[in-house]
Amino acid sequence: MTGRAPHELARKGVARTFQNLQICMNMTAIENVMVGGHLSLDRNLIKGMLRFPSLRCADAVLRDRAAELMVYVGLHAYRDAEAGAMPYGALKRLEIARALAAQPRIIFLDEPAAGFNPTETVEIDGLVRKIADSGITVVLVEHDMKMVMNISDRILVLNYGKKLTEGAARDVRRDPAVIAAYLGKAA
Repeated sequence: MTGRAPHELARKGVARTFQNLQICMNMTAIENVMVGGHLSLDRNLIKGMLRFPSLRCADAVLRDRAAELMVYVGLHAYRDAEAGAMPYGALKRLEIARALAAQPRIIFLDEPAAGFNPTETVEIDGLVRKIADSGITVVLVEHDMKMVMNISDRILVLNYGKKLTEGAARDVRRDPAVIAAYLGKAA
């Protein structure tokens, strides 16, 4: 992946979210999700200038897909809301919906539970599971160790950029180096 442009990675089926929200706050929620599906659109300048019916049809299909994704992530009530007026937790879900609009085979979720209370963490945990169960590979970067241990099939633990261990949650949680670095002696 190193050295590849983001659009090249997206075409290969890679999508991501950001720890710090990267939402277009002056757009509606559904427009934000539609941005994630832009690779599927015909980008012919002449057709666009002449407003070909095929482009209008493709735009309608993309809008319908975006609406489905908003239902999928639990945001159907925010469909036409301006993103800048949405609560933080909904914005995190909006980023996930936008990433899913690219129809990825693998999705990188960077701190999807950051700033969440325990109830919101359980909800995002369920969404991440649903995405993984749909056949999309999920790579989760997360510091909420309870969530990581609960949701992950396989865990790779890094400490200051160096690999501490890798394996199933039951093995990782018993590793002395992980306990010392992240879980604390009492764990």
